[in-house]
Amino acid sequence: MLGRFTIIRLSEFLDRFPWIVRSGVAPMPPRYNAAPSQAIAAVTNAQSKIDYVRWGLVPSWAKDLSAGNRMINARAETLAQKPAFARLLRRRRCLIPADGFYEWRKNPDGKTKTPMYIRMTGGRPFAFAGLWDTWRDPDGATVPSCTIITTGPNELMRPIHDRMPAILKEADYRRWLTPEETPAEALTDLLAPYPAGEMEAFAVSKAVNRPSVEGPQLIEPACEPSGSGTLWGDESSPE
Repeated sequence: MLGRFTIIRLSEFLDRFPWIVRSGVAPMPPRYNAAPSQAIAAVTNAQSKIDYVRWGLVPSWAKDLSAGNRMINARAETLAQKPAFARLLRRRRCLIPADGFYEWRKNPDGKTKTPMYIRMTGGRPFAFAGLWDTWRDPDGATVPSCTIITTGPNELMRPIHDRMPAILKEADYRRWLTPEETPAEALTDLLAPYPAGEMEAFAVSKAVNRPSVEGPQLIEPACEPSGSGTLWGDESSPE
C-alpha cells in the first residue's frame, strides 16, 4: 500500500508539460510527507487541468467522507472488476505528480521496519496513475478526491514491498488523460511496474512515520548512493 509520497518540484513537472492547464490554481508549497485525507495535486482527464483534490477516493455515491479512508489505493489487477473503480477507469482518470514515495521494509528481526524513500535516479518528477471522482455533501458543496493505483513490484521494490505505485511513462500521459470514455482493456497495459533501472531507493529517518512532520530532512539518505536501479542504506530502528 502506498501511504506517503513527496511532491517537491511541482512547478518543474508542470513546466515539462505546457499542455497542462494551470489557470486559477494557487502555487502549492513543497510537500515532503503527503498523507491520506490531505489535499494533493492532480491533473484530471476532464480538462487536463491541475487542481487540488483529497487523497482517498470518495465516490459520488458514498454516504460520507469516511469512504475515502478505505480507498487511498486501487489495485491495477482488479480495477475492471471492482464496481467502485470500473466506471472511473473508463471515464475519470488522473495524473498525480510526485518526485518520490516512501515504503517500509521489514528488518531481519521481523519486528521493526526501515522507512525507505524511492525516487527516479536524479530526482526528476514523475506521475502516478490515479482515478478521481466528485462527491457532494448534504449542503451541496463538492469534494473532488482521488485514489492512487498500485501494481506489482519491480526488481528494485521487491526486497522492500510486494506492491508499488503505478508510475506512468511520460509518453503515455496524454493517452491516460484522454477525455473520452475508454474501454478498460485499452489502458491496463499502462499500469505495469516501472523499469527498475531508472529508479533508486535509500533508507531515511523514522520521523517520516508521523504525518505531521514535514521538511527536507525527511528525504536525507542514511548513506551514500551506489547507482541506478539500486537499493542502498539500512536503518534498523523501529517505526
